Amino acid sequence: MGVDLSKVTGVDYSDVADEVSKHCSLRDVLAWAGSKPREHVHPHIVAEVVAQDEFTHDVIVPYRGLFLVYDTT
Repeated sequence: MGVDLSKVTGVDYSDVADEVSKHCSLRDVLAWAGSKPREHVHPHIVAEVVAQDEFTHDVIVPYRGLFLVYDTT
């Protein structure tokens, strides 16, 4: 597990870190987010996809007041 550098309050970092550590693919992320209560995950699940270059995209998922950013290639 990583180190909490966010200093975010109101969310238990270790709980979120434990949940997202199981994500190995974007399919895992979407299945996980789709199973969460709507008060935790936005109904559209993916807020935005930001192209970094032709092969790399950042996928932004709002979760419990945070923005989880997944780097995909």
